[in-house]
This record gives sequence, structure tokens and C-alpha cells, in this order.
Amino acid sequence: MDPLYLIALGAMVAGFVQGLSGFAFGMVAMSFWAWSLEPQVAAVLTVFGGLTGQLIAALSMRRGFRWGLLWPFVLGGLAGIPMGVWVLPYLDMLWFKAVFGTLLVLWCPLMLAAPHLPRVPGGRLADGVVGMAGGALGGIGGFTGTVPTLWCTLRGFDRDAQRAVIQNFNLSMLMVTMLTYLGTGLVTSSMLPMFAVVAPAMLLPTLIGTRVYIGISEVTFRRVVLGLLTLSGVAMLVAAVPGLLARHVL
Repeated sequence: MDPLYLIALGAMVAGFVQGLSGFAFGMVAMSFWAWSLEPQVAAVLTVFGGLTGQLIAALSMRRGFRWGLLWPFVLGGLAGIPMGVWVLPYLDMLWFKAVFGTLLVLWCPLMLAAPHLPRVPGGRLADGVVGMAGGALGGIGGFTGTVPTLWCTLRGFDRDAQRAVIQNFNLSMLMVTMLTYLGTGLVTSSMLPMFAVVAPAMLLPTLIGTRVYIGISEVTFRRVVLGLLTLSGVAMLVAAVPGLLARHVL
């Protein structure tokens, strides 16, 4: 398949998922793009697409926003982004996906199967640490919302509060990450045609996803979020394990 068609397909599917859940653009898009794009190109496209989707969602739907709940995540995330950007050129992406994917595949189904999720205590310091982890993962490749989403689920945030935190946290982190990519030269002129494919391809699917979100219940939203995280972990393992096995055989 032509790489541009694959880029468009990944942007459409990831845009819908992000519009529905408020996160997961990077994880869904990477399941398409990791097969044909260089890791750093895929990382830049993922951040660009995630940022575009969050801007669309933020302009089209504002529900549950609470700055007092959001700011510790944002401050922690701003501290974490430089760590992720610094690590990216030295990171073995196969091992990263294998380890991260395994954690998601083991943990999220347990949460999905539990009739009542455990509620963990937390505070601003804990929220900031979680935000730092999300920022670092955003610097690595746009996986900004994964850890904060799990944390908000365990904290027992209601649907609108969780989405508002994740959506606005992702928007802040992805904006800073993209500026960092620009400043460090990771964004090149050869990527501009890819940007021109991603933005229009994801516009309508993202808007459709936000409309679907409005009509679902709290329980359905939790199932969607945990199911998406599980599938994202599976996709990471599918992308990483064959490469790791090939290294071992060779």
C-alpha cells in the first residue's frame, strides 16, 4: 500500500477514536504507521495528528473542565517532555513497545473485568508525577494520555471530568512536544506532504467521534477506554515481538 494512503487510513481511524475517547491517537495511529515509517517520522506525525485532533475536540466540545484538577498534570507533564525528547534518539523502540504493550495487555483487562474498580487515593503531588510520566511518553512518541488515563480511571473521576483532564492535558503536552520537535530539527520539509494528508483525513472522523461520545453512558465510556488501552497494548506487541524474535534468531 502507498505510504500516503496508509498515513490517511491511520489518521482517519485514530481521529475517530480520539474524538470518542479523548486520547489514544498515538497508539492507534502507530498500529498503522509503525509498519512503513521510520520511528522518528512516525513519532512526529503522531504528535502532529494528536495535536490536531485535540484542537478539533477542544473547539467542538467543552464539558467538565476544572482548572484546579488539571494544573498538577500539566506542570508535571511539562517537566517530563524534555526527558522523553532526550531519550527518543537513543531508545530501542522495539523493546519500548514490547514492555509497554505487555503492561497494558496484563493490567487493562483486569480492570475491565472487575465489577467495581478499586479507587486509589491521590492528590496534587501524585497527579503531578503521573503527568510527568505522560509528558515523558509524549516526548517519546505522542503516547501522552496513556498513564494519566489509567490514573484518572483508578481515581474514579466521572466521565466528563476524566475526558476534560485527558483532553486538555494532551492538548498542552502535544503542543509543547511539537514545538520541541520543531526546535530540535526533528520536523523536516519532507514531512510537510504527510502533514497535509493527516489533517484533512482526520477532521470528519474526529467530529463524528465527539458526537458519539455525547450519547454513551459512564459504564460504556469506561469499557471503551480500557478496551482501547488493551487493544493498543496488543498492537504494540504485534509490532515489536517479530522484530525482537528476528534479532534473537539472527
